[in-house]
Amino acid sequence: MYICICNAVTDRHIEAAVSEGALTVEDLQRQLSLGSQCGSCKDCAKACLKEIHQQNRALAVAAPCFI
Repeated sequence: MYICICNAVTDRHIEAAVSEGALTVEDLQRQLSLGSQCGSCKDCAKACLKEIHQQNRALAVAAPCFI
């Protein structure tokens, strides 16, 4: 799904950016130029980022890594 139409950023791009270390909308702005045009996507991007982080936390709890 497109999150930022102006820069053609999708939820998959955001997932990839998170896997590369993005933690905040500001990180997404730096990595993907998200929100650099009209800015109307920032709230949706924030919600998408929150959902991805929640999913990652759920996975970490479900499958802990023992080193």
